[in-house]
Amino acid sequence: MKKVRVLITPKEGLLDPQGRAVEEMLKDNGFKVRHVKVGKLVEMEVEEGEKVKEIVEKFILNPLIEDYEIEEL
Repeated sequence: MKKVRVLITPKEGLLDPQGRAVEEMLKDNGFKVRHVKVGKLVEMEVEEGEKVKEIVEKFILNPLIEDYEIEEL
């Protein structure tokens, strides 16, 4: 078995209300931040040779509004 981590974020240029709310809260508290995104993190253990990309694209991701990165741990 191998462990993988999938980071899912809103596509560039799309509205991210959660990210915007976090950004505004941080700015209101004196932090200098820009372009805050809030996404999802999925970790799973899969058999060697399992098609992680297919799992993500078919069952976890909304390809219209989300991008993703797969990292092997």
